[in-house]
Amino acid sequence: MFKTFTLWIVLIPLILLSSCRCSGRTDKPQVRIGEHTWRVELATDDQSRRQGLSGRDEVPEGTGMLFVFDREEALTFHMLNCRTGIDVAFISQTGRIVSIYTMAVEDNPRKPRFLYSSGHPAKFALEVAGGTFKQLNVKAGDKVELPNLRP
Repeated sequence: MFKTFTLWIVLIPLILLSSCRCSGRTDKPQVRIGEHTWRVELATDDQSRRQGLSGRDEVPEGTGMLFVFDREEALTFHMLNCRTGIDVAFISQTGRIVSIYTMAVEDNPRKPRFLYSSGHPAKFALEVAGGTFKQLNVKAGDKVELPNLRP
């Protein structure tokens, strides 16, 4: 009986841990442009959009942040407390890139000097490591496959 009890004490946590991994998805959503895919954090409310990638020392390869706005409109971004260069692609509601910028680290992170405007209506903005889009030849007009987002 003691062996059976000990066996269950060991097995139950293992069973619970394995079931948690399967049922509670920890995968980040994916954004795809051509053959290239990024796992992204979502910024879907004012607070998460304001925070963005601030305070990061790097944006690891193959990762980024997808900003999701309530409606399509001209968007303006700036670098605030980012310690690494960032590429931003503004994306229309139909999933086309309308403009791309590489945003450089600002000298005074509390007072950004440069503003980056979509120039056209956009509903999304994808931020990835600086220089990535140029290196991968991602450009305005490219089609973006976005994660299935609830309205």
